[in-house]
Amino acid sequence: MSVQENLTHIKKELPKNVTLVAVSKTKPNEAILEAYEAGQRVFGENKIQEMTDKWEALPKDIEWHMIGHVQRNKVKYMAPFVSLIHGVDSLKLLKEINKQAKKNDRIISCLLQMHIAKESTKFGMDETEIKSLISSEEFKQMENVKVIGLMGMATFTENEAQIKEEFSTLASLFNLLKESNPTTEKIDLQVLSMGMSGDYKIAIKSGSNMVRIGSSIFGARNYS
Repeated sequence: MSVQENLTHIKKELPKNVTLVAVSKTKPNEAILEAYEAGQRVFGENKIQEMTDKWEALPKDIEWHMIGHVQRNKVKYMAPFVSLIHGVDSLKLLKEINKQAKKNDRIISCLLQMHIAKESTKFGMDETEIKSLISSEEFKQMENVKVIGLMGMATFTENEAQIKEEFSTLASLFNLLKESNPTTEKIDLQVLSMGMSGDYKIAIKSGSNMVRIGSSIFGARNYS
């Protein structure tokens, strides 16, 4: 099936309240344009340099989401244009995003990443770290970032019960934080980003309203 056919098929399955981030990492501009022509406007990349090159070359109404692990020294390259940073896993990183957003006279939306997987290779904070970041004086003084939700990645496993349990942990924290943090200029918890090609259906049932799907749209990735 073509990119457009895959995209149409997936969009039909998604509830209206779920945002689809088409994960275009390692994919050529032609494939992104094919999805763009089918109406897709939100794309996710995991390398800042690759995303910046694509931003420069492709239509300007595309929303670029940074979905990978972020190195602080590279934030400056995406600060002029990035729409949403999914993987904020420390106060230090948030400070750098705030600094670079200020230089570009922007407020950058961010998701805090929680470590929910059993794999140690995944990034993210635990519940205590997320709560302490949100309540910290340093965060309260940042004027150029806005935390709009949480993100997490489940363990890469065939065990659906485990995946469900991990997603439920994140959804519970999201609901708890939403109740205890009234909306301000700094924080407005609306987005729960969880679920990828292999597990997005479980994620949606667990409360996700943003899914990151790549291979089911674009086919297998080319890392050569």
